Amino acid sequence: MFPFKNPRSRTLVGVGLFALVAAGGCNKPKSHLHAAPTAAASGSAGVAAATASGPCQKYAAAICEKAGKESEACQALTTSADILSPDACSVGLKDIAYSLKKLGEAGKSCEDLVGKLCAAVGPTSDTCNMVKAQTKTFPASRCKGMLDHLPEIVTDLKKMEAANQPLSPEIAASIANSKGPAFGPANAKVTVVEFSDFQCPYCGKAASVVDQVKEKYSDRIRFVFRQFPLPMHENARGAAEAALAANAQGKFWEFHDKLFQNQTQLTRSGLEGFAKDAGLNVAEFKKALDAKTYAADVDSDVKLGESVAVQGTPTMFINGARVANPTDFQTVAAQIDSLLKGGPAVPAGTPG
Repeated sequence: MFPFKNPRSRTLVGVGLFALVAAGGCNKPKSHLHAAPTAAASGSAGVAAATASGPCQKYAAAICEKAGKESEACQALTTSADILSPDACSVGLKDIAYSLKKLGEAGKSCEDLVGKLCAAVGPTSDTCNMVKAQTKTFPASRCKGMLDHLPEIVTDLKKMEAANQPLSPEIAASIANSKGPAFGPANAKVTVVEFSDFQCPYCGKAASVVDQVKEKYSDRIRFVFRQFPLPMHENARGAAEAALAANAQGKFWEFHDKLFQNQTQLTRSGLEGFAKDAGLNVAEFKKALDAKTYAADVDSDVKLGESVAVQGTPTMFINGARVANPTDFQTVAAQIDSLLKGGPAVPAGTPG
């Protein structure tokens, strides 16, 4: 999520520790990274190994139990169990202690990495929990490489942890103070602010969450929509300006829904068609786009988002606390309900 001074350390971290962040939304491009295996995929593989009955499946299950279902060793053995020689696996099972010992030795570098990173960012922090979860998927060689670049990694993880902290009341108020698209009473006890990109597929998922929030809480909370078009989405910027043009005609939410329902058609002609479908004065709409009337407003939203460490979309804040998963209604609702009842905001988890 944050730029690295060293391209090698950026690659080492990006493929693992930040994969969790990338998995939850659209992010500004930093480098060509490959995500680590997902917990869902590795978990199902581990289950398959544990439930099979042949000697190779049993051998794989024993390794998975020791190394973890998300580990590279578990994945490799589970995948190849059907083609390995049963006789060889039977021999391996008889001397399983040797394999487990080697696994323990290989895993020491990852244990050291977790220990040092968590000591630096705080053993009870959300970032430490993320490090623990993500490192389970790392091969030992990656952990060794990351240990060689510990200072750079610690610096960026500290930035991540700082971004995870709730905003100050003054900053929270600054991102909520908007004359742009919003619904709900201005003096509501709870204010939700979302930074979104109309071309981001994760924002499309968050849009359905916003619909549910509006249905359940519209008279009890304030919801503010902020533009944050990402540079790699070629049509997002135009869609953001178009949405504000629709807002000027009192049709933002109708237009908002059209855009998220047709994310692959956000060309100029597509936008004009959606404006007509939403009941806008198309001539005024086209004039606003031609004159770039709302370009400065989009720039202002982006700058505001960057000031509160928004690096990707969707990013959502509830009373200044970052929402861990804005594409899940239950997560958002739990945070809102806690505040409406007078309790604290639910911990943010990882940044959006």
